[in-house]
Amino acid sequence: MERRRSISFREVFLIVVLLVGCPRRLSALSVTVNDLECVYEFVVYEGDTISGNFVVVDHDIFWNSDHPGIDLIVTSPAGNTVHSLKGTSGDKFEFKAPRAGMYKFCFHNPNRTPETVSFYIHVGHIPNEHDIAKDEHLDPVNVKIALLREALESVTAEQRYLKAREVRHRHTNESTRRRLTYYTITEYVVLALASGLQVVYIRRLFNKSVGYNRV
Repeated sequence: MERRRSISFREVFLIVVLLVGCPRRLSALSVTVNDLECVYEFVVYEGDTISGNFVVVDHDIFWNSDHPGIDLIVTSPAGNTVHSLKGTSGDKFEFKAPRAGMYKFCFHNPNRTPETVSFYIHVGHIPNEHDIAKDEHLDPVNVKIALLREALESVTAEQRYLKAREVRHRHTNESTRRRLTYYTITEYVVLALASGLQVVYIRRLFNKSVGYNRV
């Protein structure tokens, strides 16, 4: 009967070091979209998983139901559209790269009002059996490390997405609060002016009545 060999502390430490030290390909940025803005990401291997998210962070503009939203179009090195999202304030995306090369991520703003887009992208590579057969230094441990790394990247991407949405909601709430404050102040000013005009009008009526009585 075979005895299962337990993983030593040294091996666990080596895995953690490899996991932290492995180069990660990711991008996190913000772009201001007036009409059309594009960012680029290079994919090294065909079949890699391209994932990410974006959130439109409003400043002083409160979107109504008629707002067209933001479009995202992803183009492959061959010029083909491999992924697209239409009319949204933010979403997640994930797809397999059909080929290696430079991919273009374009944001289109139909409303033509400047909008800031918080954008995150990650290119994940998981070695397969073919890679293991070609590379004698690649073993299943490296594959497990790659899988664990991608799982951690997925958690990181989700945190970034939730943080960006929280910023958007906070800006929306602040914009709503400012609009409500201005509306309330304007309402009070209009009521004060209306009350003043009523007082002036009533006084003039009384002055005219007194003049008629004297005559």
